[in-house]
Amino acid sequence: QVRLVESGGGLVQAGGSLRLSCVASGLTFRSYAMAWFRQVPGKEREGVACISSSAGYTYYTDSVKGRFTISRDIINNTINLQMTNLTPEDTGIYYCLAEKESQYLSRMTHIRDLCTREKPSASWGQGTQVTVSS
Repeated sequence: QVRLVESGGGLVQAGGSLRLSCVASGLTFRSYAMAWFRQVPGKEREGVACISSSAGYTYYTDSVKGRFTISRDIINNTINLQMTNLTPEDTGIYYCLAEKESQYLSRMTHIRDLCTREKPSASWGQGTQVTVSS
């Protein structure tokens, strides 16, 4: 059973930074694409950043490009999301996702598809709250 545990959320002022982490268990980590989604109040969940099973490819939604960086630590089965220059529009619940790599899509195509899907049927963590004050 896949288990994902997020941490690192909190309250920060606009312009500040936060680093989210997600520890994965119950899976062969190197075989899974990983992602961060967020639930902003009043909006649907959206893909923020995705990273391929082998850490060669990353995908970011336009609103976070240049500000957020996703990475994975294969030794500790962890992914991280470094968030900088945060704005109040980044406020929301951030979720970690894991989806087994596709046998039919290239790694880049798979994570682009994952990050732009409305409701991925991947494994989800419980979420961590990020609040950015103005």
